[in-house]
Amino acid sequence: GMRAGSLLFSASVMGGFMQPQGHLQVVSNLVDMGMEPQAALDAPRFCIEDGSAGGEAFLEDGTPAAVASALAARGHKLGRGDGEGGCVDGWHRSLFGRGQVIWRDDSGTLWGGSDPRGDGCAAGW
Repeated sequence: GMRAGSLLFSASVMGGFMQPQGHLQVVSNLVDMGMEPQAALDAPRFCIEDGSAGGEAFLEDGTPAAVASALAARGHKLGRGDGEGGCVDGWHRSLFGRGQVIWRDDSGTLWGGSDPRGDGCAAGW
């Protein structure tokens, strides 16, 4: 495994109030869900629009309808997008930020991923 204190990955998600929300979601996908960098960035995200605890939550296209239903049933305010089930789709997906990840595996090989919501790229050496 990786040595304690060594660099595991570099990641960033831009997007104003979405930035900390995006960081949390991408890092959770990498560490908790065991996703590879590209899959972690491709996964649907949510955004609490104004960043406050009571703000409207917007869900990205690709979020299972059961997730939206469960959130609404628990009293969360869900924003409405133009996509299926009220999810945000198309160019409006920029709401969820854009990011890149470079992951170093146990052998030292670098794995990159680039967000499909934007036009960036991941480059490492």
